[in-house]
Amino acid sequence: MDDKEALRVGAAVRRRRRTLGLTLAAVAGRSGLSVPFLSQIENERARPSPRSLDRVAQALETTTERLRAAADSARAVDVVRADDADGARRLVRGRHQLSALEFVGEQDLGREFQHRNDELMYVAEGAVEVEAEGQAHRLGKGDTLFLSGGVRHRWRTTVPGTRLLVVSVAEHIDATYDTRR
Repeated sequence: MDDKEALRVGAAVRRRRRTLGLTLAAVAGRSGLSVPFLSQIENERARPSPRSLDRVAQALETTTERLRAAADSARAVDVVRADDADGARRLVRGRHQLSALEFVGEQDLGREFQHRNDELMYVAEGAVEVEAEGQAHRLGKGDTLFLSGGVRHRWRTTVPGTRLLVVSVAEHIDATYDTRR
C-alpha cells in the first residue's frame, strides 16, 4: 500500500466506525491499538502497518480489502452539469464531508433552519434576505454570509433570477472546533 492509499484508508476507517456507532475508545478496546493512534489514522496523520490495519478492520467487523475498496470509492471526481431549471440542485452528489446546493430563481423557504455544522451562503446573482438569530441581513451579488453551527435562520430571494450557493459541512459529520482561539 502506498502513502496516498494509506491516507485514504483513514476516511474509510472513520466512515465504518461511525456507521457502526462506535467511539474511538471502543475501537481501541477491540483492536488493542491506542485511541491517539486510531485518531491519527482517521485524520490521515499516521500510516497503519498491514498488521495494524488488519486489527482495525477486525475491530470494525470488516476486512482490510473492504476498507481499501471503501477508500478507493472515496477517490471521487464527479462532475455535476449545469441545467437551466429554477429551483434547487445538489452540487455535490453522494455522502461526502461537504454539502453544496445551488438555488436559482425565486425562493421563499419560509421555514426556519438550524444546522449543527457551519454554513456559508454566497450570492452569485441577484439578492437574498436572510434572518439569522432575529437580525435581518440583505445580501447582494458577490456577498457572503457565514453562519456557525446552531444559528437559527431563514431566507428568501428578493430579486428574480437570483443564484444562491449554500455550502456547509455535511450533517453526518461531527465537526470539531479549536476552542483555544
